[in-house]
Amino acid sequence: MYLRYANFPTPGYFLETDSGGGKRSKPAKVLDWASKSNIKADKVQYNAKIIIGLDFGMPGAISIVNHHQNEFFLESIVVKGHPTRTIFFQSYSWIQSSFKSSEEAIFFVNNVYLPSETPNGLKDLRDRAILISRGNGKGLRKTWEKIYDYDVYNDIGNPDQDQDLSRPILGGDRKHKYPRRCRTGRHPTKADPKAESVLDMRTSYYVPRDEAFQETKRMTFIGNTLKGMVHQLVPSLTNSIKQAGDEFQSFHEINNLYQNGLRLKRVETEFNLLRELPINHIVQKIEQTINQASNILKYSQPSVISRDEFAWMRDEEFGRQTLAGANPVHIQRLQEFPPKSCLDEEMYGCRVSAMREKHLLGSLEGLTLDEAMEKGRLFILDYHDAYLPFINKVNALDGRKMYASRTILFYTNAGTLLPIAIELSLPPTSKRGSPKRLVLTPPQDSISHWKWQLAKAHVMSNDAVYHQLVNHWLRSHAAVEPYIIATHRNLSKMHPVFVLLQPHFRYTLEINASARQLLINANGVIENCFTAGPYSLEISSAAYDSLWRFDQESLPADLIRRGMAIEDPAHETGLKLVIKDYPYASDGILIWNAITKWVEEYVSLYYKDDTMVVDDLELQTWWDEIKNKGHEDKKDEVWWPQLMGTKDLQGILSTIIWITSGFHAAINFGQYDYAGYVPNRPCMTRRLIPSDDDNLSQDYLEFSSDPEKFFLSTIPNRLQALTLMAVVHTLSSHSPDEEYLGTRSNTNWTNDQRAKDAFERFSMRIKEIEHQIAYRNSDPSLKNRHGAGILPYELLCPSSRPGKTGRGIPNSISI
Repeated sequence: MYLRYANFPTPGYFLETDSGGGKRSKPAKVLDWASKSNIKADKVQYNAKIIIGLDFGMPGAISIVNHHQNEFFLESIVVKGHPTRTIFFQSYSWIQSSFKSSEEAIFFVNNVYLPSETPNGLKDLRDRAILISRGNGKGLRKTWEKIYDYDVYNDIGNPDQDQDLSRPILGGDRKHKYPRRCRTGRHPTKADPKAESVLDMRTSYYVPRDEAFQETKRMTFIGNTLKGMVHQLVPSLTNSIKQAGDEFQSFHEINNLYQNGLRLKRVETEFNLLRELPINHIVQKIEQTINQASNILKYSQPSVISRDEFAWMRDEEFGRQTLAGANPVHIQRLQEFPPKSCLDEEMYGCRVSAMREKHLLGSLEGLTLDEAMEKGRLFILDYHDAYLPFINKVNALDGRKMYASRTILFYTNAGTLLPIAIELSLPPTSKRGSPKRLVLTPPQDSISHWKWQLAKAHVMSNDAVYHQLVNHWLRSHAAVEPYIIATHRNLSKMHPVFVLLQPHFRYTLEINASARQLLINANGVIENCFTAGPYSLEISSAAYDSLWRFDQESLPADLIRRGMAIEDPAHETGLKLVIKDYPYASDGILIWNAITKWVEEYVSLYYKDDTMVVDDLELQTWWDEIKNKGHEDKKDEVWWPQLMGTKDLQGILSTIIWITSGFHAAINFGQYDYAGYVPNRPCMTRRLIPSDDDNLSQDYLEFSSDPEKFFLSTIPNRLQALTLMAVVHTLSSHSPDEEYLGTRSNTNWTNDQRAKDAFERFSMRIKEIEHQIAYRNSDPSLKNRHGAGILPYELLCPSSRPGKTGRGIPNSISI
């Protein structure tokens, strides 16, 4: 291995080669590579001696060539002995063998420079490093490469295995708009030359080498995910489930899963499939657990039933979860009544809802409808337009039945939010036909009680599907991927914006690639466990087309769009919430304001005026590429922010950091607490509600004779439930190497003390917010986060320990 300096001149030293590049030292070998080759440790420190003259100037970069057979991970580079100071270089990167890659690995000193301020000796290296990261857009990407490029979502289907596993290509199509993903360049399928071939689980999808999970993360992620894979891959486990009966017979049986677990058969040859994965030691531990115990599928009790076993059945808990549950980002203030659709009336029937004033009046605590709306007491959870175009296709599938729902909620004098009317719609069976609509109101007797529970289950299933496919996958994972690609393709690692954003992109490309291979792919976990099945990503694509706008992804813009807040300059946060006790919004505003303050301070260090933003070519090409390549299907939208000054830049960066940290944390880490108990949040509905008009039908007779059993036959069965529990347990867990908002593991991330001081102030604000949230959770006047059987709202508490905690804001989307 050789280390070389590439200098930039300090004032008084103007040293250049004939080509205009920086002066280089002579190559220097690592001195103790052989003597330390047998050391077994997580980290090993090596030394090299580099000799430079007095006229060399301040070192600005190091290039490394690895002449060994294997790659190695370089965590840090520290140069001591220079007359001025100890010098730190940005590293934390894999160094490939020269037998695989002839490119030198270049690492810059941890100073930041705008392009126009780059010292002469580093300009050529700065440009060269960016060009290397772009590649040429051709060929199959190799696992050791660090190339970032764009592609459409053409690897979700698997038509070579089965034509039924074909899926539409998302992106580059007016009908199926979508963000771009990282290009891998795999060979096309035989059945469809436009579709990219898929790989089995033994082979990971390409991501640029430095984006891959480090060892701790990889072991944790795979170890947890095996819980979700075991019963799908091993017939013995499936047989054990089927021996107990595929259908739950009572709520007691579900609760028993958390107390006693599921007894499993002895696992023998079926583990050969798992042994083929490169994780043998984990597999052996799981095999021993299965063979020596009987509770491999025993999980911790979800928080939603830990304090009150029957809280999930109450209307006030249903309403509370729209404000503080797994998906608190969809509820809107009711702006018109009856609600109206935006769908084509000829295709989907009358646009006006079947809900009328008479359905609501008995639940408005003496207010008229107009008074309740004017006072901001009525809200809506509206999934009508998102699902109605897909209902007939979904309902034609075996074992899946769904409605397109609208739910009206009322904010009571007691400070609780109650559902007061639910509309469940089925589309017309023909053009110009009439949609079938069922309107239900709070129950008056035993039959209406169970129908109300079934209606809420269908609504929560709508909510669960939309949450997973749109608010979680699309808005945080998929929409963020182009930001990461554009950052590496256009911003030097010395650029201040790169340095700011880098911790917020950690592991995201890897987790997204894993999702394409295991979760959102054809016949993957989402299609098998969620009602939408093979139409899941089409629903996500439709939402991207109709809903997603970058300018409305900031927390204030999103709250205002949904009518949940109004601008109020007199308020310390600049916003006034329509519902004061809206935990996601009230805690989120604290986090958002801390982020914007940090970004404002940081940006002001490097951009003194708007002209500097406009003249920054790297920055301008970065933003242009996000719009025109990363989100190419929306490149012509007029709502894209202009990057014409410091305020524009601060807004763009704050939005990106909020989405990758606070927003993702709020919609991700509560999944097990709420969806881990499937009656509370069914991922799938399998039956429609029996009609009173046909009370002699088999369904109605079954429902009326045993409504609990009918309810259980509507929500996921035992195997589907266990699959979901495994998956959301994994998605809700923190890795031991997680980095949380307000922290950076690399203390030498910059040499600019002003930036370090600003970050320290940000860290202190984040710690103070944690105390504020704890205080709020102890306030008895806040009914949505405090009270008998009520879960405190901790999803936006910044810190966490490893594992499933229901709290913690990682810097990045890493799970």
